[in-house]
Amino acid sequence: MRIISGTKKSISIRAPKNLPVRPTTDKVKESLFNIISNKFDIPGLTVLDLFSGTGNISYEFASRGCSEIVSIDNNHNCIRFINKTALNFDFNIQTKKIDYKVYLKNTKRKFDIIFADPPYNFSNKQYIEMVNQIKEFDILNNDGEIIIEHSSNISLFNSNEKIEERKYGSSVLTIIKKASL
Repeated sequence: MRIISGTKKSISIRAPKNLPVRPTTDKVKESLFNIISNKFDIPGLTVLDLFSGTGNISYEFASRGCSEIVSIDNNHNCIRFINKTALNFDFNIQTKKIDYKVYLKNTKRKFDIIFADPPYNFSNKQYIEMVNQIKEFDILNNDGEIIIEHSSNISLFNSNEKIEERKYGSSVLTIIKKASL
């Protein structure tokens, strides 16, 4: 994987092969950050990266100057890799090895962007449960957005016209504004 923009642009990061991850492709990542850059001032954002895996998205936010990034994953090796990489590149990324449900329930923080890239075997029920927890525990700032990367084999929240979906091959970014919750 490589960082596509910012102070660490073009740096390649090699994740260990034994991590149980599916990193976001460069095409999807470029599109994601084009969407975010057109709506937000990245250096001023507070970001929660759920199911952070290799830390690919967190590194991109850090390279672009975002100063408050929290990366959540329940895999010890993923968290260890993110910590090592963040130290090597002087990225200000706070990590937590914790189940996302426990984190959402217990955090006292609020975020401008919540990026979630759960395993592709997540069910519609699990996606809806995750979004409902974010709403219930009120951890999204008023102008904030939840951005979910998921398989194009499923359609989330297809009855709500206020929710935006962008398709990129086998991946979809679903964007949910707090006002739509």
